[in-house]
Amino acid sequence: MHAKTGDRMVTHGRTVGQKERVAEIVEVMGKNGEPPYRVRDEQGHESVVYPGPDSEVKSGGA
Repeated sequence: MHAKTGDRMVTHGRTVGQKERVAEIVEVMGKNGEPPYRVRDEQGHESVVYPGPDSEVKSGGA
């Protein structure tokens, strides 16, 4: 997984009916766009994440 600042990380729900979570990548902390990422969620909370297989990165304009 590779990302850049401004991209979105989408984490899909694990169970039926669970909403996707969307967060903006505000800092790429790994080398060459690799995790970990500092993200800001829709409520404005920031955290450092290592995305799992249920997550994908979408370019900032998508």
